[in-house]
Amino acid sequence: MKPSFYPYELQNRSSSVATKSLAQVPTVSCPRGTVPILQDRKGDITNFEGFHTMDGPSGELAVIKTVDDIYGSRVSINVYEPKVKEKTEDLSASWVLMLNKENASRMESVGVGSVVWPAFSGDNFARLHINWRDNTRDALCYDHRCPGFVHVNSRIGLGSKIQPVSVYNGPQHFIDVLLFKDPNTKNWWFLLGGAPVGYWPSSIFTHLKDKVTEAAWGGQVYGPTVQSNFPEMGSGHFAWEGFGKAAYVSNIKIVRENNKYYTPDTDSTFVRSTRPCCYAIDNYGQDEGGMHLYYGGPGDCSNNCNR
Repeated sequence: MKPSFYPYELQNRSSSVATKSLAQVPTVSCPRGTVPILQDRKGDITNFEGFHTMDGPSGELAVIKTVDDIYGSRVSINVYEPKVKEKTEDLSASWVLMLNKENASRMESVGVGSVVWPAFSGDNFARLHINWRDNTRDALCYDHRCPGFVHVNSRIGLGSKIQPVSVYNGPQHFIDVLLFKDPNTKNWWFLLGGAPVGYWPSSIFTHLKDKVTEAAWGGQVYGPTVQSNFPEMGSGHFAWEGFGKAAYVSNIKIVRENNKYYTPDTDSTFVRSTRPCCYAIDNYGQDEGGMHLYYGGPGDCSNNCNR
């Protein structure tokens, strides 16, 4: 029901997160031994073939990316509700994605974040979603749509609305996410605000049961009509507008094999926007909390630039 060991610093950090994190998901009180599972979503989408590539013909991203031997990551994700056109299968996400690319033909991954996805949820709210790709599938799974993720929290439901969300030039809200591999069980855990939500058993992975080889934090838009509709990303405003106006990811650290937190090595870390005239990146840097980045844009830019 909980990890056997936490990465070093987590205990000190989680107590402050519990009192200072302003964005949360509504909690419920399920009976002991049960967990909440959302039943009111449209559920038109079961998976996206190729979604694990993160960008390409059907997607754009603006992220910090690091390539290393990684055993976990923590990040504070600024939560907005970017506009995504309805009656499409497109999404706009702010999240952490962790992949193992040692076998290009059988890539494995886990991810968590805030996602606006009308075709999946039936509305335009920012919701908490997880995704993963294990050793049996060629596409990502989401939440409880296929077996694999073991949900242990009786109060936090996957797919729940994140509230409150940030307001342009107003109050800013974020969620704190931790993904890490339990050094004993080899299971990959997801914690929200210091609270264990659930884990992916090591048995569903081949390479990921060892480590992650690549991680990315930031914004992503994806879907079959992204290249013609270009959804908003982040706050819907460009990254250079800065705090209170542009979305950010901050306090980024990775977990190494010794189960301790480290700021990613700058020699193996870079920032990337696949379409910078639509989705900008700015103010990439480091502080005592880790790495940070502003990102995003208004979309609707098909006439402004070419790939």
